[in-house]
This record gives sequence, C-alpha cells and structure tokens, in this order.
Amino acid sequence: MAPDTPAAAVPDRATGPALVTFREKIGAYVALTKPRIIELLLITTIPAMFAANREVPSLWLVLATLVGGTLAAGSANALNCVVDADIDAKMRRTRARPLARHVVTPRAALVFGVVLGILAVGFLWATTTWQAAALALTAILFYVFVYSVWLKRRTSQNIVWGGLAGCMPVIIGWSAVTGGLGWEAWVFFGVIFFWTPPHTWALAMRYREDYAAAGVPMLPVVATEHTVIKQIIIYSWAMVACSLLLVPGSSWIYAAAAVPAGLVFLALAHRLHLQVVKDARSDDAPHGTSPLAGQFMSLFHYSNLYLTAVSVAWAVDAAIGLQTVGWPG
Repeated sequence: MAPDTPAAAVPDRATGPALVTFREKIGAYVALTKPRIIELLLITTIPAMFAANREVPSLWLVLATLVGGTLAAGSANALNCVVDADIDAKMRRTRARPLARHVVTPRAALVFGVVLGILAVGFLWATTTWQAAALALTAILFYVFVYSVWLKRRTSQNIVWGGLAGCMPVIIGWSAVTGGLGWEAWVFFGVIFFWTPPHTWALAMRYREDYAAAGVPMLPVVATEHTVIKQIIIYSWAMVACSLLLVPGSSWIYAAAAVPAGLVFLALAHRLHLQVVKDARSDDAPHGTSPLAGQFMSLFHYSNLYLTAVSVAWAVDAAIGLQTVGWPG
C-alpha cells in the first residue's frame, strides 16, 4: 500500500486533479488495480490449475490464465475504487489512493476499469476456455455491483457474501484447464469463502474508526469485540474443516501442511477470544480502536500466511502426484 500523502501534496477539491508527472500517472493507474490484492488472488489460481491437471500444467496455459486473471482482478479493483472514492477519501488507510488524491479522475478510472475487464474476458476466451472467461466476467460484475454498490454500505455481512468474488480465481483456474469444475475446486472455493471473514474482520478491528467515519457498517463497527471474535472463531473452524475435505483426495504432503497450519490458525483465534473475555470488554460499545488491535493484526497477517501455505501445499501435492508419493506406510 502506498504511504499516506502529506497534506500539502493533496490538491484542494475545487482545484481539480493534481499536476503529476507521466511516471506518477502510470503509478496511479497501477495503484488502482490494487496489486497486493491481486497477488493474493493469483496464489489460489495456480494450485487449482495444478490440481485440475494432476501434474504441472502447460506453462503457456498458466501464464495466459495469470495474465487474464490479473486483468480481471485489476478491472474489478479499479471499478471498486470508482465506487468507493468518497469512502477512500475519509479513511486513513485508503486516503492515498489515486481517486482520493485526485491524481486520476473518476471518468478516467471508470474507462480504465472497463477496458481492463474487456481485455480480461477477451484474452481468457482466446487463450484458455470460454468457461474461464465467463467466470471472470461474473466475478467482475459481482464484485462491483453486488459487493461494492449494494452490500458494502448496507449490511454488516457485506464481506461474507461479497467475499464470493474473491473465491472465483480457484474455479477460474480449474475451468481454464478442464473447461469444467471438479469437487476439489468447490472445496477450495469453500476454504476461501470461510477464510475471508476472519481475514477481513481482523483487519477491520484495527481500522474500525476509519470504517465508522466512512459510514461502512463492517461487523467490528456495529458489533462488540466479543461478538466479532466469536464470529471469527466460527468461520475459522469452518475454514479448517473445509480444508481437510481435500485430504482424502491428496497425499500426505497436503495434510502435512494443512493440518498444522489450521491448528495454528485456530489457536490464534481462541487465544484472542480468551484475551477479549479476560479483559472484560465484551459489553463495551463498538467504537474507537480496539485495545487488542495488535493481536487482531497478528491474526490478519497469519491469515495471509495460512492461505499461502495451504495453496502451495495443494499445488505441490498435485505436481508431484499421488502415484509418486502416496501415503506413508
């Protein structure tokens, strides 16, 4: 994420866009795509392709799918920036984004996002399968219109259902290889679905003042700390249980990573719950920065590591092959 821009460098709204160099303008357009989020999405795409092929897939197909997926995610993120421009300007965490700083106009960002989306769908259709292209289009439209426009400002469950868009790279990657969908793809889809609320709510606990100021009813804004951590624990258990459904169809390699990674996730969540109860904050009003914000951020950072570890283990397991490794004994 780009560092906050000094107040002196932020133009007044009445004066219009800031004067920037060509290099800064290019950087602003790249920032609209939210590269760090794209990296996390692509981490789940490659393992799905490996698992669908049961070995290392064609490198050209992997590259084509990653390029198309990057364009699709960049499109959705850029269009999200257009919808959330007013919110981003009010939040410390996002006020350095291009639209919030008036480095890029809303019209330009809208055109940029639409063009990226068209390129993504066309490229995936031409280089992979029409199913992958259709799923990418569905993901873009869902993220922009269902999550960004409809859910985000209306319900505390926004990220639960809006997070479905973040699950799409798995089934896009699978369909790019096979033209269809296997049960393993749906299982990992479920892993990401249940992973998204703990991941997002842990971060929101650190920035709930920002969300409150922007009028976004994230769960940590409208619920007590105790309620939030209980919800995190429920989704964490569902996530780990879902991840273990892949064990029967994998070798010991996947299990050796998924089981301990899941146990650590659950341990962190339960430890945080005990801290909330011990500090007797369960009845506090949900306002201000949580005194346990640091611990919530630790869970947030580990959630990234967890998803990466499980995804890589799934890919390695598929690349080596069950016939080669098998279960010990």
